[in-house]
Amino acid sequence: MLTEAHTYLKIGEVARKVGVSPSVIRSWESLGLARPQRTASKYRLYSEQDVRLLKRARYLRRVRGLNAPAIVELLKREGVVRSSHNGSGSAIGIRLRQLRAQRGLPLAQVARAVGISVGFLSALERSHMSASVGTLRKLARFYKTNILEFFGPGDSRSPVVTPNRRKVLEVGKGVRMELLALGSTVMEPHLFRIAPAAGSGESYSHEGEEFLYVLKGELQIALDGHDYRLQRGDSFYFESTRPHGWKNPGSKETWVLWVNTPPTF
Repeated sequence: MLTEAHTYLKIGEVARKVGVSPSVIRSWESLGLARPQRTASKYRLYSEQDVRLLKRARYLRRVRGLNAPAIVELLKREGVVRSSHNGSGSAIGIRLRQLRAQRGLPLAQVARAVGISVGFLSALERSHMSASVGTLRKLARFYKTNILEFFGPGDSRSPVVTPNRRKVLEVGKGVRMELLALGSTVMEPHLFRIAPAAGSGESYSHEGEEFLYVLKGELQIALDGHDYRLQRGDSFYFESTRPHGWKNPGSKETWVLWVNTPPTF
């Protein structure tokens, strides 16, 4: 509820005060760096507190060279920003919206081509819902890109990737992908962390080959209609063109070292 006791600014005014474009503010907002009020007509109205937070984000980007996800994590640790939704999910939504806008495509055309509803695609782009790995793979194929495009930017100058420098993508419910190599690589290694009952959703296929090694827990993988149940220490190799789907059938989290080549996942 808006009251006369507070002064609210429109996004153009905020952009001038902060010194960034409205599109940057909207992307930062989706990550939780601002929480504007909404009028009945859905216009954004920002408070002075929002402006101060956005100015802080601008400082961290320009002076300290942090990207948006790193800014969010720093401000969360400082207690300035509270967690409300998954940041990687927001990045996915932003990227999907950008890909569609760049091609000038309507929601209905993309949804029909991928086999999902218009409402679901709209919710994905607004980061109100999350998609399974299988659905994201179909969207990546439609846009002639790969899921790596949905990860945030990372520093690829060093061959060493420490845990705190991994690019992370959380997809669907209970699936976390941590990229273990940065830059232009022939292989695409991930650490998959899969919650009980979580998985890829529907089956999918793509060009390339895959190798996986179960570090802990269990993994059930369906390949060409055959089910394989893997335990800790088991490895598995297959051609990615064969339709495959997977899930964690156990009661504890599963960790899998998963390598794709070429990096077209």
